[in-house]
Amino acid sequence: MSKLLTTTNHDRDIAGLKYIYPVMSRRAGGLSIGINFNPNNACNWRCIYCQVPDLQRGNAPEMDFGLLADELHFFLDYVQHGDFFTRFNITQEQRVIKDLAISGNGEPTSLKDFDKAIRLIGEIATGEGVFPTSKFVLISNGSLIHQSTVQAGLSELARYNGELWFKLDSASEQGRKLINNTGQSQKKLLEHLKIAADLCLTKMQTCMLHYQQAWSDSEKQAYLRLLTELRDRQIKVQKIMLYSIARQSFQPEAESLQKANIEEMNGLAADIKALGYDVSVND
Repeated sequence: MSKLLTTTNHDRDIAGLKYIYPVMSRRAGGLSIGINFNPNNACNWRCIYCQVPDLQRGNAPEMDFGLLADELHFFLDYVQHGDFFTRFNITQEQRVIKDLAISGNGEPTSLKDFDKAIRLIGEIATGEGVFPTSKFVLISNGSLIHQSTVQAGLSELARYNGELWFKLDSASEQGRKLINNTGQSQKKLLEHLKIAADLCLTKMQTCMLHYQQAWSDSEKQAYLRLLTELRDRQIKVQKIMLYSIARQSFQPEAESLQKANIEEMNGLAADIKALGYDVSVND
């Protein structure tokens, strides 16, 4: 381990482990310990801003639960009792584990034994004294929430006061097809958001960028209408987290993507706040 950790370096191999990697996270505001369920670089979506090289369509592979446990025990001990912070030149005020985040190189809820993995991580992090001080975060596109194992995993997440960061990069079917290459319908989106919000604390994570009609004025209005509908249906989203692209995409559209500027992000944030939502902006 010799590389420096920065908010623009999310190298999954930086720790030399299969499942565990450290990240300086913009949204977490410090050290996030990432857990990668998709070391095969497989995902059921293909987001145009995705920084995973050699991304392929598919599901997470079979989990080696013994290896996951060994790596997590080792790394939590290394951070808390070893020279991790010194070796990576982490400033004193950032020497704290902000969260354990299940994210990685694809959709984590596609793991066959998803609920078992959530339970194992929760038990280890509690035993190592990381929970409940640090957060337990799942970053997901929410597309598989209708599955029983995913719902059981969200219930496990709630047991450890965890939270789901539900990816929503467009409030329209056309926008999701353009940005995420998915045919997710509006009906399914609303159903899955309701299931998620009923099972665990749910936040919405939205990447703003410019590509063709992505995040046009009509897209912004559709997004605000969706938030209004969620509020009216009493589907409780705890927070809206807006951000833009900060790292190199490895998708064919990469050269055509433009980062959203802070002024337009703050403008949308103000409109969201006016609807009664808590909102954050990370450019």
